[in-house]
Amino acid sequence: MTREPISPTAPALESRSVASQRWSHLVFLHWRADAADVAPLLPAGLTPDVFDGSAWVGLIPFVLDRATVFGSPPVPYFGDFVEVNVRLYAVDARGRRGVVFVSLEASRLAAVLAARAIFALPYVWSRTTLERDGDTFDYRSRRHGAPDAASRIVATAGDVPVLDDPLADFLTARWALFTRVRGRTLYLRNHHAPWPLFEARLDSLDDTLLAKAGFPSLAGRAPDSVLYSPGVTTRFGR
Repeated sequence: MTREPISPTAPALESRSVASQRWSHLVFLHWRADAADVAPLLPAGLTPDVFDGSAWVGLIPFVLDRATVFGSPPVPYFGDFVEVNVRLYAVDARGRRGVVFVSLEASRLAAVLAARAIFALPYVWSRTTLERDGDTFDYRSRRHGAPDAASRIVATAGDVPVLDDPLADFLTARWALFTRVRGRTLYLRNHHAPWPLFEARLDSLDDTLLAKAGFPSLAGRAPDSVLYSPGVTTRFGR
């Protein structure tokens, strides 16, 4: 199988855009993982995507806002929230690369229910917040009804840009997601400008979301990659 090349520039969408979102103040935390631990968590037909001999697990908080659907104005309230997700990287039999979400924490119940019903994405209703002090971002998440599923991520963005970094591209230049809907593994495309990426520092991490996702040892050790992005506006194809 020949895997599609990784490029920081997104290929054009093959259909008109049906939705858009702004993703802001992203902290990308990533750990190496054994591909054998990742494989059972992927939808049927997918295998772990590997870089430098390892699969990778991401814990990523950010602000989602300015959400639109079918050309609508930005959706107030329900299209504006903090999200914290745990994600994996996979490749299908055609060599197409994409993200697989294990969990997505969000504070808007209507958005959680819609994403679960339409796309079978594993959104979970949680209390999610962000407090910002200059370049330091304090993200917090706690699931309703499951207070032991929580995360607090404090990170400081640097001012050194990350350029021509193959690992950073592998972890962030992802132009599709895979999801399982009605017994079929679907490939859903997105498009946005190249990520503006900067070096960042993880100040503290108190997290059980990684363990809930199936990786009990990761939060106890330093991540293998820490990046920050001020954000992009993303469009989604059909």
